[in-house]
Amino acid sequence: MKKMYMIGNAHLDPVWLWPWQEGFQENKATCKSALERLGEYEDVIFTSSSAQFYEWIEKNDPEMFSEIEKRIREGRWVICGGWWVQPDCNIPCGESFARHALIAQNYFMEKFGVTAKTGYNVDSFGHQGMMPQILQLSGMENYVFMRPGPHEKGLPARNFIWESDDGSRVHAFRLPFSYCTFGRLEDHMRACREEFDAGVDELMCFYGVGNHGGGPTIENIETVKKLQREWDDVEIIFADPDFYFEKLKEREYDLPVVHGDLQHHSSGCYSAESQVKRYNRKAENALLRAEKFSVLSELVSGHGYTEGLTEGWKRVLFNQFHDILAGSSIQKAYEDTRNELGEALSIAARNENNSLQAVSFHIGIDQEENMLPAVVFNPHGWDVEEYVEVETGMFGNSCRGESYIVKDSSGNVVPSQKISSDAKVNGRNRIVFKAGVPSLGYAVFRIYAVDQEQEAEHTSQALVLENALVRVQFEEKTGAVISIWDKENKIEYCDGAFGRVVVVKDNSDTWSHGVTRFHETEGYFEPKSVKKTEDGPVRSSIRVISKYKSSTLVQIYTLYKEDKSVRVSAKINWQEKFRCVKIQFPVALDQYRGIYEIPFGCIEKACNGEEEPVQRWMDLSGMQEANNKIICGIGILNDCKYSACMEGNCMELTVLRSPVYAHHNPYILDEEEDDYQFTDQGIQNFSYTIVPHLGSGREAHLVQRAEELNQPCVTVIETYHKGEYPQKAELLTVSRNNVVLSALKKAEKQDGYILRLYETEGKECQADICIHFLEKTIRAEFKPFEIKTFFVSRSVDSEPAEVNFMEWEK
Repeated sequence: MKKMYMIGNAHLDPVWLWPWQEGFQENKATCKSALERLGEYEDVIFTSSSAQFYEWIEKNDPEMFSEIEKRIREGRWVICGGWWVQPDCNIPCGESFARHALIAQNYFMEKFGVTAKTGYNVDSFGHQGMMPQILQLSGMENYVFMRPGPHEKGLPARNFIWESDDGSRVHAFRLPFSYCTFGRLEDHMRACREEFDAGVDELMCFYGVGNHGGGPTIENIETVKKLQREWDDVEIIFADPDFYFEKLKEREYDLPVVHGDLQHHSSGCYSAESQVKRYNRKAENALLRAEKFSVLSELVSGHGYTEGLTEGWKRVLFNQFHDILAGSSIQKAYEDTRNELGEALSIAARNENNSLQAVSFHIGIDQEENMLPAVVFNPHGWDVEEYVEVETGMFGNSCRGESYIVKDSSGNVVPSQKISSDAKVNGRNRIVFKAGVPSLGYAVFRIYAVDQEQEAEHTSQALVLENALVRVQFEEKTGAVISIWDKENKIEYCDGAFGRVVVVKDNSDTWSHGVTRFHETEGYFEPKSVKKTEDGPVRSSIRVISKYKSSTLVQIYTLYKEDKSVRVSAKINWQEKFRCVKIQFPVALDQYRGIYEIPFGCIEKACNGEEEPVQRWMDLSGMQEANNKIICGIGILNDCKYSACMEGNCMELTVLRSPVYAHHNPYILDEEEDDYQFTDQGIQNFSYTIVPHLGSGREAHLVQRAEELNQPCVTVIETYHKGEYPQKAELLTVSRNNVVLSALKKAEKQDGYILRLYETEGKECQADICIHFLEKTIRAEFKPFEIKTFFVSRSVDSEPAEVNFMEWEK
């Protein structure tokens, strides 16, 4: 006989069409209702997720928390989804998913003696392709989701084995119809009865009032009991997802395997409400950098963490809830999100500053006339050659017309250039110089004010940025790049106006329900000024100011003398509505393949114009048949955007969308209403980098370049003092370029540190990870795109051990 497992649940959005304070209250009301139902019906089981909800109750209603604990320990209240909330499953970085598991699963174990076995994101809008590995490392072997639905993503069955690129697998189940029931439960159950997979006699049916909480009602339960008596072809069982998956495994069904991501639902959510996405990216990277520098400081100086970073992570994780980070909540909710992510940024900044200055102040720096010492810290697990900007008033007003010389820790002169200062007052000066800094370490640089002017370079007014490697030419009438010429390899990368900003009609709702492409071009930003603003020994820049109706865009393109990449800083003042803004990058290729970064990996997608979620980079690579069939391509890095597409040989980075806040079809907007609030209005800043390269995108080290863009080196301006620390030092090195350090942090419960690394190019390899201050080396075998986490004890005699995201031994 077929079996229908009834999963009593209460989907609660802590923020959506209401602020978090209302979600807080509804969480208590929902849990109270669930406890009452469990007391009234001895066979009913309640399923719930999200550690944040439990912490709220623990702190606000200890008596209710004790009742929940009792029901969990007796097995009638079942925890699924071992994460802090049910997040958006495309936008958070890989490390955020790891922290969801670390904080939530340890919380569940500490408070209830259990952990979640089933991943549970029933309302998230899409699911990136590395999720099976992430779930396994989070202690979960099963996954429950609902979106995308059958009309958006064809799957061979509701029950399937989901596989990621490293070979990790979980048992996945796509919910039929809904995770909650508002109308007649009997109708829902009859519809579900038609949804059994061929050859699989078990099916889950979710019930209970949801979205604003509620849970199973008395009427729900009585309906289930009634049908238990009436149906003679299906056995109806009160259960939970863990029990369901156990039964499936016992039956050893032969399930189909699905490889890759699960998209597309609500494609517009990856570009709506840009500011929450920007703050999310900034907060993630600030916390990760603060952790690494805190470990560096502790090992070098004995002075490490000064303030708990866990609270900062909790603020980030909560605001990754799928209706917050996706931009689909009411406008008022984003005031709270701004404050909470600001809190996370402040916590990270204080830790970082305290850690770095504990080191820099103990480096021996001799006094020299007209010399300013600067200590540059590198947060990455590889040597970095970066261009660092320093602004100071140390030299006073007299130096406004003077020049500067910068020397590295060995006394060698490094390229430097005076640039425009942030402060428009006399006595503040700003320079940029090239800094080579050891892997996860620091180096001292000395800035000298010199009496004589450096010989001025000729400043060409031609709309060209050029160095020994590339020549980048601009077109005045469009403000776009029309040529990126690789001098050494004789390659032209552009196929038309490259970097042109297009405005697209977009009348869809906040989610863009039913929309997978934004392609109806309405117009372009037209240049009002295209001007060379810098031309020096380190870099040259061209500024393009353009307008579209009432909106203005300023882009500054910068080419450094020893780099092929073009770095772009952008500021847009957007005043339009029901429009989408994209930047187009047509690449001169005859055969091509498009790749997008996803958390802990990347994914190849068809170049069909469909909007795709993207992390920090995307790449279009392939063959130029007329150029000796050379393989080359261009990567586009970004510092806060999450949506893009590729159509033919053209990449498009989606900058913003401007629908009405929390507008959900089929609600019809009043065309005469003038009081609607629109997303992405006003000024926002972002940066992107154009990276031309030989070979494929996976081999172009775009992960490292994107890390450097998103976690730049940090400079501490120092003074003269005696000290016992050397002029430069490194903490950690990794022997393989394709194995990237994702995190270095203090272990949660043991005396030691956690290192997390992952393979980035889809190549099996062996890597040596050397932690120099502990005199320990980890030799690890990596499968393609495999994530590995290690615990490294401070004890001399203890060997490093591989652990999972919860920092438990595997």
